[in-house]
Amino acid sequence: MSHAEGRAVHDAGLRTARTTLAAVEHFLETDLDWLLNERAAADPMPVLLELFRRTAARVPAYAAFLRDRGIDPAAVRDRDAWKRLPLMTKTDYFHRYPLTELCRGGDLSACDMVAVSSGSTGEPTFWPRALVDELAVFRDSFRADERPTLAVVCFPLGTWVGGMFTAAACRHVAAKGYPITVVTPGNNRGEIMRVVRELGPRFAQTVLLGYPPFLKDVVDAGIADGYAWRGQAMRLVLAGEVISEDWRDLMTERLGLADPARDTASLYGTADGGVLGNETPISIAVRRFLRGNPEAARQVFGQARLPTLVQIDPFERFFEEHDGTLVLSGDSSVPLVRYHISDEGGVVPYPAMIARLRELGFDAEAEARRGGERGVRRLPFVYVFGRSHFAVSYYGANVFPDMVIIGLEQPAIRELVTGKFVLEVREDERRDRQLWIAVELSARGGEVPPGPLADAVADSILATLLRLNSELAHYVPAERQRPRITLWPTGHPEYFPVGVKHRYSRSSPA
Repeated sequence: MSHAEGRAVHDAGLRTARTTLAAVEHFLETDLDWLLNERAAADPMPVLLELFRRTAARVPAYAAFLRDRGIDPAAVRDRDAWKRLPLMTKTDYFHRYPLTELCRGGDLSACDMVAVSSGSTGEPTFWPRALVDELAVFRDSFRADERPTLAVVCFPLGTWVGGMFTAAACRHVAAKGYPITVVTPGNNRGEIMRVVRELGPRFAQTVLLGYPPFLKDVVDAGIADGYAWRGQAMRLVLAGEVISEDWRDLMTERLGLADPARDTASLYGTADGGVLGNETPISIAVRRFLRGNPEAARQVFGQARLPTLVQIDPFERFFEEHDGTLVLSGDSSVPLVRYHISDEGGVVPYPAMIARLRELGFDAEAEARRGGERGVRRLPFVYVFGRSHFAVSYYGANVFPDMVIIGLEQPAIRELVTGKFVLEVREDERRDRQLWIAVELSARGGEVPPGPLADAVADSILATLLRLNSELAHYVPAERQRPRITLWPTGHPEYFPVGVKHRYSRSSPA
């Protein structure tokens, strides 16, 4: 057989394999809604107890963790016993036992990859991962099972969890038969634009996957360079932080998106747990209803500010609420049994969420179905405000980054700033405390007189804080409520170094 003939046979076999995979995928997807709805109605406790038994028997660290606390695994047989199990934490579990002993059978080689995460404290932690731990969200929102899709991974590449595992998850979805092509320029804006310009028009849609402020930088740089985003079907997959609906509106406008509830989706994921949940059309519809009504948001979430709101499959990732924070259980390369991930948030069963919203005059299911039946999955909701220690405490009031973000996204401000900032509480020579916010300027902002712009930024942020943060309005003396603003050029190493994950708050300088 000649080389050409061999190549033809190879290509024919590949086409057949892809057709078979697509057929299997179609069969599976036909029953996917039924399966997930059945899971939503079922009790996950038997699955959780089996996860506990396997972990206690096969993971050396967890066996020692239980033994040190006098717990007999054979006695854990029901829901009450489950709820009495001690919480895993990074300090008491992950940092206490050797890395290999955290894995099944004490075997690190059984894991596909190892990620490094600096977390919120900056201390590096190694996380063994496997491809099966990762998920990608393309079907319900983007219909990527039907449309040829270019997935552009804009997370930093290297040992960090974002880029490599997003790429792996996208390739896994492609292997299942989805017409997805993955390209990995990482967080190199020039390479991203080159990929989008040259490859994007060859696909039905292009999905940018990355951290929100960086994707905004990419889009703004494209606009400044004359690129017609609106001439191309763009989609966004976001991760790493809470976005506001004003930010979603801004990106919808600049990219020319047809439906923000289906053309964008945020993932909730952590280095330790992988992808835990994702926004769906119905969860986005709920957020968009609540954004203009702080009192309604308080009734649903307990706070006026909007969290990230995702849906989860409780048989894959099970959440519990513990003193206003989240506890996670799930099977992965490092099995998690009641792991306290320190994210501030909660869990709302699907029926309770829908009923609560109807009392507020909103039919979330009808709104989500406007774009098709795929918008509704009767799965539990998890809401996430983020790590509680990302906030700064000012006169006893917690000032959260997502509130400041909204202030920077107001029409008079947003063209002049990049959206990045750093919160600090400083003491002056009299030991009086003051809220300081360093703000990164866009190219246009650098051309505006700094004094009036700093005043406009301060006024916009203050108005937002007073509207959404009742603590600040009542705890902080009126003369100290207005933040002090400092303006910095793009990429300044003091607050906005290039190439590292941005942090929105820092401890006060000594």
